[in-house]
Amino acid sequence: MAPHADETTSQSNGHLAATAPSFTPSGAEFTVDAQNVTYEDAEITSKYRYRTTKVKRVDGKFVAKPHETVYDFKTQRKVGKVGMMLVGLGGNNGTTITAGILANRRKLTWQTKQGTQEANYYGSVVMASTVKLGNDEATGEDVNIPLHSMLPMVHPNDLVIGGWDISGMDLAAAMDRAQVLEPTLKSLVGKEMANMKPLPSIYYPDFIAANQEDPNLLKAIENGHEEVSPSTVFAVACILEGAPFINGSPQNTFVPGCIELATQHNAFLGGDDFKSGQTKMKSALVDFLINAGIKLTSIASYNHLGNNDGKNLSSQRQFRSKEISKSNVVDDMVAANSVLYKPGEHPDHCVVIKYMPAVGDNKRALDEYYAEIFLGGHQTISLFNVCEDSMLASPLIIDLVLITELMTRIQWRNDGDAEWRNFHSVLSILSYMLKAPLTPPGTPVVNALAKQRSALVNIMRACVGLEPENDMTLEHKLF
Repeated sequence: MAPHADETTSQSNGHLAATAPSFTPSGAEFTVDAQNVTYEDAEITSKYRYRTTKVKRVDGKFVAKPHETVYDFKTQRKVGKVGMMLVGLGGNNGTTITAGILANRRKLTWQTKQGTQEANYYGSVVMASTVKLGNDEATGEDVNIPLHSMLPMVHPNDLVIGGWDISGMDLAAAMDRAQVLEPTLKSLVGKEMANMKPLPSIYYPDFIAANQEDPNLLKAIENGHEEVSPSTVFAVACILEGAPFINGSPQNTFVPGCIELATQHNAFLGGDDFKSGQTKMKSALVDFLINAGIKLTSIASYNHLGNNDGKNLSSQRQFRSKEISKSNVVDDMVAANSVLYKPGEHPDHCVVIKYMPAVGDNKRALDEYYAEIFLGGHQTISLFNVCEDSMLASPLIIDLVLITELMTRIQWRNDGDAEWRNFHSVLSILSYMLKAPLTPPGTPVVNALAKQRSALVNIMRACVGLEPENDMTLEHKLF
C-alpha cells in the first residue's frame, strides 16, 4: 500500500495525486507456514527449488533428466509512493484510465441505460482475477484468492497520475473528444479532470526507426536525429532516470542501443503493444487448437475502428509495425508441434486494419480460422468480436504498472551467493498483457496465453516459497 495519506488532490502540471490509502495492504490474506519462507517487517524471503527437465539426444534418442536449481527470492513488503506517467495522457486510454481511477477512488456510481453502474476494475488481471492458493485441508475444495493478494502490491487507487501529450487540451475536454465514457460518469469526474493538463510532449511527423547502437543512440538523440522515434526518446529518458518504461505501441521503440542502455543502468523495460482484444483471443484459441491436435492452416483477421489508434494505423509504416506484432503471435505454438507442422511450415496468416471514424472506440474484429482435421476433413471457426477498445486497454495498462512496480521490489540470488540481483532489465513477465512480448536477448518468446499467465502466477508463488500449481489433483484420483 502506498503510504501517502497526507497527499492532497492537486492537479498541477497534469498530475493527479492520490488521497488516503484505500485498502488493507495486499499480501495480508495468507501466510505460508514453511521452513523455506521467512517473514520480517521489511521483507519476505523464500528459498525456492526450481525444477526443470534437461533433454539431450543420445544415439538418435532423447534422454530426459530432472534438474534442480535453488534460488533465494526477497520481496520488499513496503510499497512506496508510485507515479504513473503516460505518454499521450490526453488520448483515449489516458483519459479513460484517469477517469476510471477517480471513479474507483471515490467509489462512484452513475446511471446508464442498463441501470446503476458501480466503479470497478473489471478487465484487470491483477485486480479482478483470482488464483488458486491450495486446497482446503478439511474439505479438499480449491481455495482461491485475488491475484493482488499474493504479494504486497500497490493499489491503482493510490497511483499518482501524470503524463505528456502533443495537445494542451485539459483532460475533461480530451475525455469528451475521446467519446468513450458515459456522460453521467464524465459529469462526476469532469471538474477534477478539467484541472489537469498534460505536460508538453514531442512529436515527429515522420521518422525512420534505425537500429542505433549505444552510445550512438544517445548522440543521435542529442543531435535531434530524425531516425530516432519519439517513443525511443521517452524510453531513454526513463532509463537515465532509473524509472521503468513500458511500450504499449507497436513501433520500433527498443532498438538494440536502447536495450543495452537499460541493461547498463539496471533499468526495467517492457513491451510491445497492448494485447486487449483480437490478439488475446487468437493467442488463446490457437493454443487450444494446436494442443488439441488440430492442424490450423490459415488465419484471416480483419479489424476496423475509428479512434486515434485506427487513425494512426492508416499510415502504412505504423500499420506494418502492428501487422508484425499481430502476426507473430502464433509462432511459438506452431513450432512446438512437430507432428502437425514440418520444419518451416506455418499457417497462412493475413491481418487487415481499416480506419472507420463512424464506429469510434467500438472496434470490430472478424477472424476466420481454417483447420485440417481427421482424414482430410476441415473445420472453420469464425469469430465476430465487438469491443470498446480503450475500456479493454486501460485495465491492462494498470496491470503493467502494478506488476512492474512489484518487480522493482523483488530480488534473487543463487543459493549460497551473498549478492542479491534484480530480474533482467527486459521484463518478459509482462508478456500476458502484450502482443509482441519483449524478452531478454537470446531467450525464447512465449505467446501462448495460458503459459504467460502461468509464468506470472508461479513467479509470485515462488516469492512466497510455494510450488507451481500443477492441476494434477492426485488427492482426488488416488484413493
